[in-house]
Amino acid sequence: MTTLTLDAAEEIIDAAHQRARAIGKAVSVAVVDAGGFPVAVRRADGARPLTPDIARAKAYTAAVMQRPGRMLKKWQESQPVFFSQLSQLPGAALPIMATEGSVTIKKDGEIIGGLGIAGGTADEDQLIADEVLESLGYELEFAAWGVAGRPAGDPGKGE
Repeated sequence: MTTLTLDAAEEIIDAAHQRARAIGKAVSVAVVDAGGFPVAVRRADGARPLTPDIARAKAYTAAVMQRPGRMLKKWQESQPVFFSQLSQLPGAALPIMATEGSVTIKKDGEIIGGLGIAGGTADEDQLIADEVLESLGYELEFAAWGVAGRPAGDPGKGE
């Protein structure tokens, strides 16, 4: 079983802040473990005050829902009442945010945590998260929600 260490979380955060600076953005970055518990959160100088909380909620969503936030958007749009109630469950530590910049951290086929980026536009937050995780060797492919097996859009070998 792979775990998300503090060193790995700090490596992700350092890379995300470096990438954000390269595009002229001050962001907050949060990394949580597979259960949604914080491993590390860091707010860059100049990042808006609420961005650490937003980043943490994005990371939490990606970890506990076991899918990146943008994969959950259509589900949220089709069932807004269900999604609003998820955040009210007794075990929910944070709101569920089906949005960009919320990316599940997966290594060797196993979900080990979540990454949240907040402070840029939705597209910038997503770009930073995807580029950083890919550059560090994490997996970015996920099966469609509720479907076991291959990632969405992957017909598989020989099909």
